[in-house]
Amino acid sequence: MSSSTLVQSQHLERKAVIYVRQSSPQQVLTNLESGKLQRAMREHARHLGWPDERIEVVETDTGNTAKTTTGRDAYKTLVADVAIGNVGIVLSYETTRLARNCSDWYPLLDVCALKGALIADRDGVYDPASVNGRMMLGMKGIISELELHTLRGRLTAGLRSKAERGELALVLPAGLVRQDDGQVVKDPDVQVREAIDLVFSSFLELKTACKVRDRLRLNHIKLPRRHQNGDAVWRKPTTAAVLSILKNPAYAGAFAYGKTQSVRPDPQSSPTQRRRAMEDWPVLIRDRYPAYVTWENFERIQELLRDNYAEYKRNMSRGVPREGSALLQGLAYCGECGRKLLVTYKPDTRYLCQAQRVATGDPTCQYIPADAVDQRVVDAFFEALSPAELDLYEAALRSRHDAQSEVDAAQDREVQRLRYQADLARRRYERIDPDNRLVAGELERRWELELRERKKIKPSLG
Repeated sequence: MSSSTLVQSQHLERKAVIYVRQSSPQQVLTNLESGKLQRAMREHARHLGWPDERIEVVETDTGNTAKTTTGRDAYKTLVADVAIGNVGIVLSYETTRLARNCSDWYPLLDVCALKGALIADRDGVYDPASVNGRMMLGMKGIISELELHTLRGRLTAGLRSKAERGELALVLPAGLVRQDDGQVVKDPDVQVREAIDLVFSSFLELKTACKVRDRLRLNHIKLPRRHQNGDAVWRKPTTAAVLSILKNPAYAGAFAYGKTQSVRPDPQSSPTQRRRAMEDWPVLIRDRYPAYVTWENFERIQELLRDNYAEYKRNMSRGVPREGSALLQGLAYCGECGRKLLVTYKPDTRYLCQAQRVATGDPTCQYIPADAVDQRVVDAFFEALSPAELDLYEAALRSRHDAQSEVDAAQDREVQRLRYQADLARRRYERIDPDNRLVAGELERRWELELRERKKIKPSLG
């Protein structure tokens, strides 16, 4: 690298800024040679005539992508320094370090041209105020942006190809474990397996995720979740946790890729992830993992989840019957217009059709006293009841008993786990030197917490 005729005394009177950046924290840790090459631009600045005291290396943006200026405070500070005339030259090993987006690249060129600052990379020195310099820098910016698109397309194509063969090692949910040889098996922890089985069997019985959540909470049963380090951790059940299990095709033994897509509602907003419909998943390979539920039952569960939304007008789903004394809550439809009937309890129980009134202000379509309708339903039910239906009723009772047995078994597993953790905390406390009061106090506190957790499940354990 040698000096350039573009460098004048007015440039040397200002500082030279060397911008260092790598795209991700992983590159910072593994691609050490790139960082060394970028910092070596200090020697290039010396050859151009800048003394050491006026050479500044900026590398606080290391680990941030150049496709946007978001989070790149050092780059914004650099542009501001150029704008106030403090910078004579901006150096970077290659222009891709400064920007991979022309909307960020050209403002820097404009500011440098206005303030008489130069831009240099490993190939040479350029003056943004000149036609040739502007053209070369503009082409480099366009190539940088195109290169980012090409790299992304190449990586995405590789991932897609590997996914289509079912060989892409996706993150597995709790309950599935990938062995060293790459084979996926069920978690060896019996409690983890039984908790997941209980979620699916309870939903097939209760038909709603909220009721599954309530049953688990009532019986103090926690759900396993996959921690970022790969281990299973136990959390109190929430509706979102139950739904994440019910909607995950991996539990039905299927490998799925592309379940979500990036959507930008409008040009000014940030992209968000939206879940695709199952039929729109790019890759779906069944019988890839050991299954907790059959594929037929998984599809039935997805249909029930879609149908549980009471939005008949939009997607023709029936909705979930809600609380209240009316027997046909959420089940009755208007014979005049076909819309779902609402229920009102004031001044008396009525089935009410007012969808048109809400939408357009027209009069209520009709309302029907609920008592007479409900009594007719009860009479029809008992008329249809026969010994065959009684057998079905007994079968339903047996199924309920089996479900309760599963809940009891899961609760016993939870007690066993808490008993082990309490015993482990006790053994740690007993092994500590009593004189080490700081550690002993903390271990004693943890022991007491484990004991309290165990008492929440079965107080009789003490």
